[in-house]
Amino acid sequence: MEPTPPRTTAHPNWLAHVIFASRWLQLPLYLGLIVAQGLYAWHFWVELIHLIEAAFGNQTAMATLVANVGAANGANGPPKMNETIIMLVVLGLIDVVMISNLLIMVIVGGYETFVSRMNLEGHPDQPEWLSHVNASILKVKLGMAIIGISSIHLLKTFINASSYDEKTMLWQTVIHVTFLLSALAIAATDRLSSSGSNKH
Repeated sequence: MEPTPPRTTAHPNWLAHVIFASRWLQLPLYLGLIVAQGLYAWHFWVELIHLIEAAFGNQTAMATLVANVGAANGANGPPKMNETIIMLVVLGLIDVVMISNLLIMVIVGGYETFVSRMNLEGHPDQPEWLSHVNASILKVKLGMAIIGISSIHLLKTFINASSYDEKTMLWQTVIHVTFLLSALAIAATDRLSSSGSNKH
């Protein structure tokens, strides 16, 4: 009696193509992030124009800046430009830039990793990290970017400490340390995985 051949459960070829093509469902998500990037660029210029107008004595712009940064105005009368307000506004602008950088990493790196190759080899403006990007490297870079953004927020809180209570400052510090430890753990895990792969 001849042995019966083992049964194969291979998926139909069309099903594999459909599953693989489903990665294009992420395209609208990345396009949405591009729209968010445009909104952040608009917000940056609005804040910068308010800062310039306030520097030239526009009280409406000055009041808007003070409200946006949450700076304490101890003196009576209209708020006045000072070093603390300028520093808080500039840190806010840096925060916008760093979030925009984070969006670029997610959009470009995520599309290259999970959707389709961009074929930018040889392009003069190709990011250095894009040539060897993968899911692990992308996670580490995103973690470092989030730590940078958290650092800016924490610095703004300490500069404007009079507007916050101790509990808020403590929790912001704890959250920042948590982000830092998480990024270090991700980087260490990635390094262990890479060294293990190299040994094999």
